[in-house]
Amino acid sequence: MIERNFHIPFVGKLALAEKQIQQNYRPLIAIHKWFARRPGTLFRALILSELGGARVDRTFFQSHNFADRHIHDPFMGGGTTVVEANRLGCAVTATDINPMSWWIVRQEILDLDLNAYECAANRLREHLRREIGHLYETRCPKTGAIAQAKYFLWVKTAPCPSCGHTHDLFPNHLIAEDVRHTANVFTCANCGDLFESAERKSPGACPSCHHTPAIEHSAKRNRSRCLRCNAELRYPHAQGHEHRLYAIEYHLPEARPDGAKKGRLFKAADADDLARFAEAESRLHALRLEFVPDDDIPQGDETERLHRWGYRKYRELFNARQLLGLELSCRWIAQHPDERVREALATNLSDLLRYQNLLCRYDPMALKSLDVFSVHGFPVGLTPCESNLLGITGPGGLPVGSGGWFNITQKFFKAKSYCSRPFEIRQEGKKKIEVPIPDEWIGTYRNGVLPPERRQVSLVCGDSTQLGAGAPFDAVFTDPPYFGNVQYAELMDFCYVWLRKLVGHAHPEFSRASTRHAGELTGNVNMGRDLAHFTEGMAATFTQAAKRLREGGPLAFTYHHNQLDAYVPLAVAILDAGLTCSATLPCPAEMGASIHINGTRSSIVDTVFVCRRTGRFPRRWLTTDALALANLLGDEIAELAEAGLKATQGDIRCMAHGHLTRLAIWQLRTNWDRTAATALKMESVRSWYRDFGGLDAVLEGLGAGLTAANVTQSWRLDGMVREEADEYDEVPF
Repeated sequence: MIERNFHIPFVGKLALAEKQIQQNYRPLIAIHKWFARRPGTLFRALILSELGGARVDRTFFQSHNFADRHIHDPFMGGGTTVVEANRLGCAVTATDINPMSWWIVRQEILDLDLNAYECAANRLREHLRREIGHLYETRCPKTGAIAQAKYFLWVKTAPCPSCGHTHDLFPNHLIAEDVRHTANVFTCANCGDLFESAERKSPGACPSCHHTPAIEHSAKRNRSRCLRCNAELRYPHAQGHEHRLYAIEYHLPEARPDGAKKGRLFKAADADDLARFAEAESRLHALRLEFVPDDDIPQGDETERLHRWGYRKYRELFNARQLLGLELSCRWIAQHPDERVREALATNLSDLLRYQNLLCRYDPMALKSLDVFSVHGFPVGLTPCESNLLGITGPGGLPVGSGGWFNITQKFFKAKSYCSRPFEIRQEGKKKIEVPIPDEWIGTYRNGVLPPERRQVSLVCGDSTQLGAGAPFDAVFTDPPYFGNVQYAELMDFCYVWLRKLVGHAHPEFSRASTRHAGELTGNVNMGRDLAHFTEGMAATFTQAAKRLREGGPLAFTYHHNQLDAYVPLAVAILDAGLTCSATLPCPAEMGASIHINGTRSSIVDTVFVCRRTGRFPRRWLTTDALALANLLGDEIAELAEAGLKATQGDIRCMAHGHLTRLAIWQLRTNWDRTAATALKMESVRSWYRDFGGLDAVLEGLGAGLTAANVTQSWRLDGMVREEADEYDEVPF
C-alpha cells in the first residue's frame, strides 16, 4: 500500500533531481511539449508503492512486470501515468478531452522504426537545405566568410504620432551579458552598430556615432519617447506592430575571426541579411499555401494578450521566413509514404513551432532562444528571436543553438530509443549513475523476443465522465488540472491548428476546429468556467473512475494550489465518489528554476492525495487540532529537507492545504449527502476549514518552522536519505 511503502525522502530526492533536467531522467518527454509534467520517478514510485509489496526504496531500481493489473488515468495530459504503468507491464486505459494530449501520448506509446525515421529526418533537412538553406546564412564582417546564422534578433517598432519616425521599442539595448559571453554586447539605438562595454547598466556612448542612449527612449510600461523628436509613444497597438531585423548571432565552424576560444559571434544585420529576408517574403507570397493555417485566434484568458498586440490569426505569430520553411516542411512530410514515420515527423513539426514564431525571446544571459512556452502563457516580447529552422551541427555531431529541425529530431530519436532501453538515475555521492532496467520496455508491441510481447493500452480522446462500464481498475493514478493554473487548450491550439492541417484528415479526433471544450476542467473567465464548474467536473470524473475501481484500490492524484479554496472541489469530488482520503504525501513536482516560479512565492511541492473506499493508515496522521497538524507538517518539512529541498513558505502552505483537505474529508464522510446542491457541498467543506481554525491556525502552530523558511523559491540539491523502522499503528476504515 502507498500509505505504508511510500518513502518521502527517497522519492523526494529522485523527483527533485529529475525536475531540474527532466529529459535526462525521462527522455520520452521530448516527444512533444506538454505543460507541467509531473516527475516520472514520482509516478513509478506511487505504482510500486501500491503493487511492489515492499517499501519503494527497495523496489525502485528492480525490474517489474505487473501484467495482471489494470491502471486508469482520467486526465492523461502528457502521459506520465500511461508511460510509467505501461513500462511496469500494466494494462492501461487513459482518457483526455484534449486531442493534443491524445496525439502526444499516442506518439509516445506507438512503435517506430528508428532507422527509417532517422533516414527520413536527414532527408527532410537536406531537402530544406537545398530549398532555403541560403536564407539562414550570413557573412562574417571580420573575415568575409559565409557563416550560419544561429539566431536573428528582431525589435518591434511603432510610428511616432508627432514626426512619423519609425521608433524601435527596445526595453534596453543589451544583447548579451558577460556571464556566458566574453563581454556585454549592446546595439546602438542611433546608428545600429554593435559595441561592447564592461558596464552593463551604464554602457556609455557608442564608439561609432558617440550617441549615449537616454532612458526615456527605452520602452517601459507601454510607453517610450521618439528618438528624433522626443514625443511620447504608447503601445501596444491593436492594429499590430512591424518588426525590424537588427542583429544576428552566427556560427563559424572554422577558427574564430577574433582568435578567442570562448564567446559568441554577433553582428548588426546588413543589406544582404535584409535581402535574404525579402527573398523569403517574395517566395512566400508566390506560393499557394496548403498547410499554413488561416484560423482566427479566439477570445480567451491567455489569448486576450495576443489581441491587444494586434494578432488576430495564428499565422500572424510567424514571420515570412518561418512560414516559408514550415510550409515547405509540411509539404515534404505529407508526401512521405510510411505512415508511422510521417506521423512522427508531423509531431516534430508541431513541437518545432514553439521555437519558430515571433513570441520567442533571446535570453542575454543564457545566450539562447526561449521558446514561446517557457512560461505557461503567450508572452509578447518587444525583441523577438528567430532561430535557424534547419538547425546547426557542431563538433561531434552535436547541435549548435536551439530551435531547429536538427535539435527536435535528435531529441525525438533519443526519446523513442528510451522506450526499448529504459533506465533510472541513481545518485552516488556527487555522481549520477545510469541504471539500466533491462526487462522493462515502453509500448504496445515488442519484437525481437519469442513470442513477441503485446501490452494493452487504450487511449481515449473524450470526456472521462463518459467512460462507461468495463473491466475493473486495480488503481487510478492521475494528475488533474489545477483549476486555473494552466490554460491547456488555449495554449495547445497554437500547435493544433498546424497539426490538424497536416494529419487531421486521417483522425476523427481532430474534427474540432479547436482543442477547447466546454467540459475542460480549468478555470476560464471567458468560457464561464468557475470553481463550481471545476467541482462538478472533478466529482463526475472521480465518481465514474471509482465505479470501476476494485474494492480497496487507490485513486491517487497530485495537486497543489496557492489558495485553500481551490482544494474545496477535491474534497467534494472525493466524498461524492464515496472515497476516503487515507494519505496526503508531499513530493517536489516542479522545477524551482522555472521562469514562472523562480523568485516567486509559488510552490514546487505537490500533495499526493491517496483515496480508497477501505484501507488503513497510520494513526498519527489523524490529528484533531491545528497544533498537532503543525507538528505533523514539521516532520514532513524535515523529510523533504533530507531529500535536498528546503521548503519555502509557499511549499508549506500548499502542504498544509492538503492535510486540511484530508482531515475535512475524514470528518465529513459519515453524513455526506452527494445529492445536495454543489454550492451547499462546497460550503460544508469551507465551514469545516473555518471550524478547525483554517490555514492560519496551522501556520501559527508551526511558529519558527514557517518564519525561518524562505519566502520565495530557492533550490539546491543536497541531503541524504534516512532509514526508518517499519512500525505502524494504523486506523482502519
